[in-house]
Amino acid sequence: MSVSASAENLTTDAQSCDGGSMCLELALEGERLCKAGDCRAGVAFFQAAMQAGTDDLRTLSAIYSQLGNAYFYLGDYAKAMQYHKLDLTLARTMNDKLGEAKASGNLGNTLKVMGKFNEAIQCCKSHLEISRALGDRLSEGRALYNLGNVYHAQGKQLGRVGQNDPGHFPQEVRDCLMQAVAYYEENLELMRSLGDRQATGRACGNLGNTCYLLGDFARAIRYHTERLRIAQEVGDRAAERRANSNLGNSHIFLGQFENAAEHYKRTLALAEELGDAAVEAQACYSLGNTYTLLREYRTAEEYHARHLSAARKLQDRVGEGRACWSLGNAHAALGNHEKALYYAREHYSISEQLGDVLGMATAQMNIGDLCKVLGLPVDATPALPHDSADAPRTPFNALRVRRQSMEQLSLIQITPDAKKKDGDVKQDREMVRAESEEGEHTTEMFMKMVERCQSSRMDEQRATLDKENRPRGKLQRSASSGNKHPPADSMLEMLNMISDLQSERIDSQRAELRPIKPKSPKETKATSLPGLRATQTTSTRPEDDFLDMIARIQGSTRLDDQRSELPRPKPELAAHHPPEEDFLTNLMRAQAGRMEDQRATIPLKESQNKASNSKNGK
Repeated sequence: MSVSASAENLTTDAQSCDGGSMCLELALEGERLCKAGDCRAGVAFFQAAMQAGTDDLRTLSAIYSQLGNAYFYLGDYAKAMQYHKLDLTLARTMNDKLGEAKASGNLGNTLKVMGKFNEAIQCCKSHLEISRALGDRLSEGRALYNLGNVYHAQGKQLGRVGQNDPGHFPQEVRDCLMQAVAYYEENLELMRSLGDRQATGRACGNLGNTCYLLGDFARAIRYHTERLRIAQEVGDRAAERRANSNLGNSHIFLGQFENAAEHYKRTLALAEELGDAAVEAQACYSLGNTYTLLREYRTAEEYHARHLSAARKLQDRVGEGRACWSLGNAHAALGNHEKALYYAREHYSISEQLGDVLGMATAQMNIGDLCKVLGLPVDATPALPHDSADAPRTPFNALRVRRQSMEQLSLIQITPDAKKKDGDVKQDREMVRAESEEGEHTTEMFMKMVERCQSSRMDEQRATLDKENRPRGKLQRSASSGNKHPPADSMLEMLNMISDLQSERIDSQRAELRPIKPKSPKETKATSLPGLRATQTTSTRPEDDFLDMIARIQGSTRLDDQRSELPRPKPELAAHHPPEEDFLTNLMRAQAGRMEDQRATIPLKESQNKASNSKNGK
């Protein structure tokens, strides 16, 4: 917020007759031109006023202040700083404390834009101290606002190092942003007490932006909502548009995509009303990203197409590349792989022209994946879709890089867990619904797509038929034929072929059973087993043979090793439940072997010595 001493407040009474009047008239004309927006012509009149000369230091101070502000708006910050320093020196010479405060504030703003933040902070603090000493609350409010701006700008510049999302900045950046919040809050409280709605709105907007960078999105939404309400009250449409855009960004990071979409739509409408084509393009891009997060890919494709059209009108090559990349993703999600491949190649071409290595790598990866899906070689170039109304028709011949509010937005990282719970199921359902709207023969189209996509993988896994010398092409035709009821001969032929092919794999996985030696001469029945298939039994039932085989195999080795012999029950107790004493006795006999194994043997010599000692003791 720059402040200048106005030449309109000066009178000609104090002007000398040797050109002072001419100096004042030229200064007044220069001020009028600057207010009309023609700063370059205003600078010419101020320079002429200085050449005319004046003895009035107040008039000269006003000229210095106005020249500094004019050069500031023209972007010549070095000259702006030069004239603001002259104004500050002259104010101190005149002992003009209010003029010194204003000059310090203007110099602080200029140093901030030049990136000299430490010097800017010193100037703004000097502005604040003088204003408080004078009791000028308006000047104090401007000083607080300027200090917040300096810390905010310093934090943003430090945060540009590396790719950091809001709320994940280093501590040095957070400290600067917290200082900005403190000064903005003081300014907000002061402006509310003074009833200045415009200044209150500006403070709310800056507080919302700073809280957004700190990752406090709920607090940012509160401040931006108040900013939006004040902008609507005073009829500031540009501020209303900015507030809606900032609210959309904050809702995105909270996962409230529906609310974000509503604010972006309002931003788009206001941008169209204000005739701001760049903001209109940005709003379309934000809406396309938001509907992608909502998995409404058709709506996302429409907004990304509008963004592409607006970027081409603005000759914004960066925006064109981003739009092509987004359109390729949207068409891939809709199953329009030919269009997706076309936009992926456009993205690659634009990234190559801009020297964007990361964009080229991303586009190349998308091209490779889409070529595999379509069954095309990677170096194949698809033809332009006939029904593509948004295909390029004019060459790209310029580069215009603009700030993109969502260009650092990572859509996968910001999606909350609540949106991921059934995301895959919803995506599958939407893909099916999207395909079902294409036409009547959706099933046939779906099967053809699967056959086209999976044929290469199936071919790699097929084995060549050597036994009957059948060509591979014939097998593919028979497997992919659409006959619902194949003839019986072909069905038997296919089953025989499967049996021949699979029998070798099954045989190679079988383990041969080694012959088991009988334990006693009584076991003379089927004692030698050279192999499972060579086994011959005398039983008429295969189930009995199988059970006998398991009993012989398991009984002779594993089962016998795990058995423990139990004493046979007495004949008189077999018909009824045994008494408790008999049961305990049987249990003790059964476990006696294990108990004996766990007992420790007492040495005989020690026991004899102990016995003799006890006798002698008696």
